[in-house]
Amino acid sequence: MIKVLLVDDQRLLREGLRAILDVADDLTVVAQARNGREALTLGREHSPDVFLMDLQMPTMNGHEAIREIRRDPSLKSAAVLVLTTFDEDDDVVAALAAGADGYLLKDIDAEDLRRAVRRAAAGEADMAPGVLRQMMDRIARLPTRRSREEQLAGLTERDLEILTHVGLGLSNEEIGRALFLSPETARTYVSRLMTKLGARDRAQLVVLAHRAGLVDPTVD
Repeated sequence: MIKVLLVDDQRLLREGLRAILDVADDLTVVAQARNGREALTLGREHSPDVFLMDLQMPTMNGHEAIREIRRDPSLKSAAVLVLTTFDEDDDVVAALAAGADGYLLKDIDAEDLRRAVRRAAAGEADMAPGVLRQMMDRIARLPTRRSREEQLAGLTERDLEILTHVGLGLSNEEIGRALFLSPETARTYVSRLMTKLGARDRAQLVVLAHRAGLVDPTVD
């Protein structure tokens, strides 16, 4: 059972999210917080697998809460999935820099939200398609600090295949199907790749794939 802690200052929205998640047999909402400070307190009490968190909240906003979660030994292994109405570049960058594992917008379909929570609990990143395109466009405009050859040095052909598929936003299961691997083997390859490239999480692998030129940010 995947334990979810909802963090949003709007009670009606929290109740709606709870209804969406609790219909799934493998998901359960263990607590609801009105702000980041409550999220930390309730998180230590309930040990959720996933924080589903808004950004703009009183007392302690989502960016601050994410940073505190990542600093707390009892919480840092939990996934943090941002769910917000804000898709401005600065909000996305700040959330990912703070340690968010995914970034979704509140117009997401119910089934897509449940799927994203499951993926977050499994250690996989989810980004709203429009947000991902914005970020990749922004990254593409940044000056490249290292050449493509330097970024990819030391990677095997299989590593490059895995990195490309991660850059496309595929899950471990989808990568496995594409490359005729089991999901467990795909997960192992992704973990090794993170170690090789010094990536903190899957979201950073996505950025590296685009910066290395393995994925074209202008193609949907």
